[in-house]
Amino acid sequence: MTSYLSRLSPVPGFPEYTGPHKVGTIDVELPVSELDCPSPSPDESISTVQYRIFYPCQPDAKGKKNVNWLPAPQRGYISAYTKFLGAGSMLADLISYFPNHLSYISIPVRKNAPLLQPDTENKRWPVMIFSHGLGGSRNAYSHLAGSIASHGVIVIALEHRDGSTPISYIRDVPSNNSITEKNAARKSKRTVDYVRLSHTPSPEVEAGRNTQLKIRLWELGAIHDSILKLDLGEKLENLNTSSTSLYPFKDIMDVHTPGKIAFAGHSFGAATVSQFVKSTFYSPRTSEAPSSYEPLFLPSSRSAITSQITPQTPLILLDIWCLPLRAASMRWLWDHPFPCYTPSGPGGSALLAIESQAFYKWSVHLKATKRLLSPNPSTFEYNYSKEDGGKWTEPNFFYANSSAHLSQSDFGLLFPWVTKRFLAAEEPERVMRLNVRAILQLLRAQGIAVSATSAKDMEVAGKKDVETIDDTLILGKKGVRAWNWISTNVEEDCQHAGEEVEDSETTEPGEAVVGNELMMHTNGTSEQLSEPVQTSETAKI
Repeated sequence: MTSYLSRLSPVPGFPEYTGPHKVGTIDVELPVSELDCPSPSPDESISTVQYRIFYPCQPDAKGKKNVNWLPAPQRGYISAYTKFLGAGSMLADLISYFPNHLSYISIPVRKNAPLLQPDTENKRWPVMIFSHGLGGSRNAYSHLAGSIASHGVIVIALEHRDGSTPISYIRDVPSNNSITEKNAARKSKRTVDYVRLSHTPSPEVEAGRNTQLKIRLWELGAIHDSILKLDLGEKLENLNTSSTSLYPFKDIMDVHTPGKIAFAGHSFGAATVSQFVKSTFYSPRTSEAPSSYEPLFLPSSRSAITSQITPQTPLILLDIWCLPLRAASMRWLWDHPFPCYTPSGPGGSALLAIESQAFYKWSVHLKATKRLLSPNPSTFEYNYSKEDGGKWTEPNFFYANSSAHLSQSDFGLLFPWVTKRFLAAEEPERVMRLNVRAILQLLRAQGIAVSATSAKDMEVAGKKDVETIDDTLILGKKGVRAWNWISTNVEEDCQHAGEEVEDSETTEPGEAVVGNELMMHTNGTSEQLSEPVQTSETAKI
């Protein structure tokens, strides 16, 4: 009913979460000075880390029910998004003064609500860390994060300060403990504006993306340390004055067991968590790398993240954008497989990659993605044989029919007429539910306890009370309407289940809102995805 009424309102709205739990949220901004970052900061001007936590909350939680989807200061965000979409600065600032529907969009969560006590066997909620794509933010994937939280997971949704959001605000850190100084610092903010880089591959673009990845990977390491401290009950100063105490997160998150934190991301965010997991796992072996390798993240061997990342670490990649991973200076890391394909690993069963149909039909990029997900990314060979004679399981790799790059973000749900008119996207709510359903089953397959999938999500007609804690169908090769399994065999790029993809459809997807990463020029992109950019220094690679 809520979803139906939202269609009648001029203000865009979200459908209800389908999990059994109500969802709470808290906005977090922490001084970096209070954290033990596993690697040095690549940018000393970034004095805080920021994220939003989505979590299962008590069902009778009172207080403010919803949170504005567009954060404060809303005028600044409206202006930034308008510039992001191509308007000039003066026009964008002018538009921000006009009344608009964006200001009234709310996330259906309870702000600062009391946490629900875990009903899991170990009395701790599982945790997922989520990284956004270009044009995203800590709020831009709220429905995906909230849906997963409603099934009994604490989701940490980052806001990166690498120039990938339309705008981000960094609060000043107080220089002393006086009340006056703290209040003044919390009100004072500086901005990080969007950094517009070309999508035509070149050494300059490669360097720009590497700079962004360095910040993103450092932030992931710092935020991992922050959630460890929260679970241990250490006092951290949240600079967001509208948030309540973080102390209730003590002894409630499953963040100390190696391999239990799930890492997920969309587009550039999926590339980020891929690079983070591989950089951390292979950090002890960097001495074996050629001199041309320039690590973007090299955690201290004493940091806790090095024991958290294991071959069992669940990894969820939504429309992963491979271009930032193909830098010549990163070739050594690209050629190494994900940790799940190393000894003691479960193989591809720990990997979930979901493409939009737009990315599936982007043939040259699909080939790169297939290599990335394979046991040997250094070659196009389709080979899942182990050294001991056994076989690795293939990754969980799917796409949904009539889905666009925006379908995995809030934009696909809030503006369905835009994605349908310009990107030919259909059934945005169903596509989102399929993504959530697959993510939940991947977690279960890795021994992470989450709530059952409902009859509504399983699309079981006439059986409202049916649910399952083993939704094997969603990760099967067939059986779910408009949900297609993808082989990692590169010879099968242009054909799937008898569907022929025309050459005219295999070029880069067209312009979209979230992540100007879709605004790519065809010139040179195919070559960059096939092999790294060659310079005089790296030609020997």
